[in-house]
Amino acid sequence: MPSFPPSSRARQTPPELGADIAEKGMVLTGGGALLRDIDRLMMEETGLPVIIADDPLTCVVRGSGMALEKMTISAAFFANE
Repeated sequence: MPSFPPSSRARQTPPELGADIAEKGMVLTGGGALLRDIDRLMMEETGLPVIIADDPLTCVVRGSGMALEKMTISAAFFANE
């Protein structure tokens, strides 16, 4: 597993989440993900797998919309019981 600096937030990460990140890596989203070679730099600095999301500028908002739709459907189902 990669070593993190003492002040790193990674040291405060729950072990289960840390294990998932170490195994599956990180997905970069947003405008920062479009910086040239940011994935390579983060991979070199952390030792973790890093990928850039498909359509990083809109993937988070699209995923949030999908979650809200599912919440609305679930809420309607449970409200009718």
